[in-house]
Amino acid sequence: MDWQAESPELWTFLESLHSGEILTGTVAAIERFGVFVALDEGPWHPVFPGVGFLTVPELSWRRLDRPEDVVRVGQRVTCEFLGFDTHNAEARLSLCALQPDPLRAFAYRTEAGHVLRGTVTKVCPIGVFVDVGDGIEGLAPFSEHLGVTEVPGVRPAAGPEDFEVGDDVVIVVLHIDLSRRRLLFALLDDTWQTSVAAPDRQTGRGAWTSGRR
Repeated sequence: MDWQAESPELWTFLESLHSGEILTGTVAAIERFGVFVALDEGPWHPVFPGVGFLTVPELSWRRLDRPEDVVRVGQRVTCEFLGFDTHNAEARLSLCALQPDPLRAFAYRTEAGHVLRGTVTKVCPIGVFVDVGDGIEGLAPFSEHLGVTEVPGVRPAAGPEDFEVGDDVVIVVLHIDLSRRRLLFALLDDTWQTSVAAPDRQTGRGAWTSGRR
């Protein structure tokens, strides 16, 4: 559809928006692929339930099973404008852009080599996803997929049959990739223990230490 010709008022409104602008509206419809938002300002969309649209990753920094875990139809929302989707004549929005990023906070206080306790949230053929708090999840590959051998304390030959969702595990942080929003962990056996030192007075960060029992 030629939106510019068919809906010139809508096109002009969307062109007037600027990246980072704060918009308010009401959740008009929820689909598995995202959420439509009826904006308080601007014209109605001739086809979709709302001019604003939130993709699932823009709803929350946490991994979601479904959009309804965050919003409901009729809910008032305040979002950041990301850009003009010219193909659908929509305003692409973000909820999480207005919220603190827990992964950045985690990266600030955590370094490779730190040992943490976590909970298994998903088991897959190559490893398990582990939540270490605040919705921070990373992949802990099984030993044959880790790319290293004979790491002291790393569980040998662990496989999917050894874990269930909800299991408590101990991991060591191997890598933090903020740009790709990925964390790599290694599973540790029960010869390891974790402790938290007092926060640094200047940075406020706690230091994780690890040691043998």
